[in-house]
Amino acid sequence: MQIDLQGHLALITGGSGQLGRVMCRTLAECGANVAVHYHRDESSAQAVVDAARQLGVQAMKVQADVTQAADVERMRSEVQDELGAPDILVNNAVIQYAWTTVLEQPLADYESQFRSTVLHNVLMAQTFVPAMIERRWGRFIGINTECAMQAAPSQSAYVAGKRGMDGVLRVLAREIGEHQITVNQVAPGWMISQDHPDSEAADPYKAGVPLRRRGTDQDIANLVAYLASDLANFISGQYISVSGGNVMPTI
Repeated sequence: MQIDLQGHLALITGGSGQLGRVMCRTLAECGANVAVHYHRDESSAQAVVDAARQLGVQAMKVQADVTQAADVERMRSEVQDELGAPDILVNNAVIQYAWTTVLEQPLADYESQFRSTVLHNVLMAQTFVPAMIERRWGRFIGINTECAMQAAPSQSAYVAGKRGMDGVLRVLAREIGEHQITVNQVAPGWMISQDHPDSEAADPYKAGVPLRRRGTDQDIANLVAYLASDLANFISGQYISVSGGNVMPTI
């Protein structure tokens, strides 16, 4: 059994980043054409595009601020003109900021997290889902986080945004399911990536993980590829943790 995404087009927001670049490569390895979104790092996005093309698929980079409706609309037009209408969306981009306590966290950080998690997903849905409805096939995948379940000190703005995102995507799954579009969330733990290698500093974290280790960015990309495929055509409305059991969604 293999994951075959030939004939599909995936748009990955934050596609030039630490997790995004591996998602793009993995989806391309499965045969999907890819549109690599970036906000500021054009050179990294071009490197991801070049790697995807070497795998024999079509690829392009596209710039946008995913918190702005006009930018998302422009992104749709540019992707449509070059590659067509995406039927796989992976919403991975998020604004980075310095974490501190609720009492000290600037209000602007709560606003930025709301815009880059909740509004990001709302804008992507409003802009790209109508074409999926016409096709009667689509995959809408949001990248959440284990932090949404941990609610640890200093995480308040991030957790608030991701929990808001969770609510939007659960509602969206109910609203568009009849059109054979699935909506799911992948929730990484503290993963090893090119930008975040493993180290002794992570030992206390790993001690609390049932598998006693950190996962990799490839573990995230593998689940994204599965959820994007027909193998997962009856899975929707799910928040799936990829954390080695560090967090366990309850029933």
